[in-house]
Amino acid sequence: MAKKNEKPVTALIKLQIPAGKANPAPPVGPALGQHGVSIMDFCKAYNDQTKDKMGSVIPVEITVYKDRSFSFILKSPPTAVLILKAMGLKKGSGRPNSNIVGTLTMDQVDEIAKEKMQDLNCFSIESARKIISGSARSMGIKVK
Repeated sequence: MAKKNEKPVTALIKLQIPAGKANPAPPVGPALGQHGVSIMDFCKAYNDQTKDKMGSVIPVEITVYKDRSFSFILKSPPTAVLILKAMGLKKGSGRPNSNIVGTLTMDQVDEIAKEKMQDLNCFSIESARKIISGSARSMGIKVK
């Protein structure tokens, strides 16, 4: 039987913060402050762990315990951010079905799928490719 966590969990907070740039300003400060977590301790720990990924937005899941301590798990960047980075674009199409803003190759889709595989709700690389391709199409990017 699995050993239960010793500390009871009081909150699970999900945020998307630029890598290496966490600070007490919103959204970090208010989200952590209302649960009594030390904001500066989180900011220092997050910035230390993400300093090698500067320029990306890194989602984080923060688990807050009853004694006001916390732990956090870093996720991979959002799919849309990875697609735009691979394409070299600032944003997708405003009308995705009529305005195509670029073309994504299957090699690029595979690269993104491998990076996102741990966070996607799928078990095979083929299904991950379909998810990434669907996201690209909804942004007005053609997949070849």
